[in-house]
Amino acid sequence: MCGACATRSIVPSGGTRCGPGGGTGIGWCRMAGERRRLRAVRVRATVIAALAVGLALVAGGVVLVIGLRVELSNDVRDAARTRAQAVAREIEAEGGVPEVRVADPEEEFLQVVDERGTVVAASSNVKGLPALTGLRPGGSTEVDTPIDEDPFLVVAVGARDGDRRLTVLDGRTPAGVAEATSTVTRMLLIGLPVLLALAAAATWVAVGRTLRRVARAEAAQRRFVSDASHELRSPVATVRQHAEVTLAHPGRADAGALAGTVLDEAVRMQRLVDDLLLLARADEDAIRPARRPVDLDDLVLEEARRLRERKDGPHVDSSGVSAGRVLGDEDALRRVIRNLGENAARHARSRVALTLGEAGGTVRLDVDDDGPGVPEGERARIFDRFVRLDEARARGEGGAGLGLAIVAELVAAHGGTVTVGTAPGLGGARFTARLPAPR
Repeated sequence: MCGACATRSIVPSGGTRCGPGGGTGIGWCRMAGERRRLRAVRVRATVIAALAVGLALVAGGVVLVIGLRVELSNDVRDAARTRAQAVAREIEAEGGVPEVRVADPEEEFLQVVDERGTVVAASSNVKGLPALTGLRPGGSTEVDTPIDEDPFLVVAVGARDGDRRLTVLDGRTPAGVAEATSTVTRMLLIGLPVLLALAAAATWVAVGRTLRRVARAEAAQRRFVSDASHELRSPVATVRQHAEVTLAHPGRADAGALAGTVLDEAVRMQRLVDDLLLLARADEDAIRPARRPVDLDDLVLEEARRLRERKDGPHVDSSGVSAGRVLGDEDALRRVIRNLGENAARHARSRVALTLGEAGGTVRLDVDDDGPGVPEGERARIFDRFVRLDEARARGEGGAGLGLAIVAELVAAHGGTVTVGTAPGLGGARFTARLPAPR
């Protein structure tokens, strides 16, 4: 089953039309080269994306570790300053230097130093030791201590004991800072490669899908150009053949027959060119049908009358046509009905039925015939361009393979859908177009 001007052989044009003597091989070589080129693009895109993501992750990890270390060090420094300030307030409140203690001798020490640098009080873990730093009040630094091999972070806070100026030194180990940053660093060393692998995999898949769509579009465009050239070549060859015969045998030429042949082929080429231009507009999303009220039942009845006027045409039943109004372009909708009607009449054995009705906010048009029907496996591709099923390969009956493709494009432009199935009671094909009814 094929459409009005909507037929094409099921074999791909890229292989069979390359010509004898290895044309198919040329097509396969071109396809293989194209696949290699796209694969190289995919690899390059993935590598570049992986490098960019890797650099970003490494930079982010470094910033995270440094920021965490600074923040935790500030927390340790703030805790030491708070403790030293508490000791300073106690000295000033009681008028003397009390005995100083620390909660954990392995993580903290306290020293109270006078202006000469003499230790006047110290926690038990540094008792008897000289001042571990000559830090002035308000400052902070790191110093080595006998408590631990790692330096302690020391904060100095000033205090007054009568006329004496004292300095309270509170030192705390930054071991927690080192441990936390080390843990985070290990996690990053494990996690960053995993994230990098996931990013590379996602890029590989995404680029592959994008390139696959591009490759399919390019292949479809090549097939379109190849098929269009093939379809145009036939009428041009016919005109040239008759012209050459006329020039070779001018005495036996029939001017009327030649003119008729040229006119028929010219009309055929004009229709093909018009169809190609319409489909090109569809590819560019340039089909913008007018939004005017159209009585679809008038167009369907008009097509039924036209089909009845054909000599030796099938019986056309339009008794199922009722009112149906849509918003759209009248000429485009007439073309949809004309293509579906021509398709049904071409393949019908004896009967075509046109049915139109509106229900649930949708106008539905059914075009049935009692022909051979469309095989279920071919129904999805019958609306593709240049599709010609086996029964319709003869050019005298079939067209260029664009009629049903045009139907699909125009119906979609009107916000509708078109499908094909089996005609109940007739056994042939039923083409169903659904269009939204105006609110």
